[in-house]
Amino acid sequence: MSQWTPCKRKEFIKRLRNIGFDGPFSGARHQFMIYGQHRLAIPSNMEYSIPQLRVMVKEIEEITGRRISADEWDSL
Repeated sequence: MSQWTPCKRKEFIKRLRNIGFDGPFSGARHQFMIYGQHRLAIPSNMEYSIPQLRVMVKEIEEITGRRISADEWDSL
């Protein structure tokens, strides 16, 4: 069982595309990605810390309706 590790922004976007998100698109303050009718804001940090990553993954889980484990996240 792997643990959560910090994630670079480019890698985060790549993994979201593998899940089925489209984008990123330019917004007012942040870029965002779209999954169906849902939007996910993408912070502009170059790297996301573990707590920040976990918050965003929880939001992704709510949008997609499925659970994402650390192992699955690493394999995306």
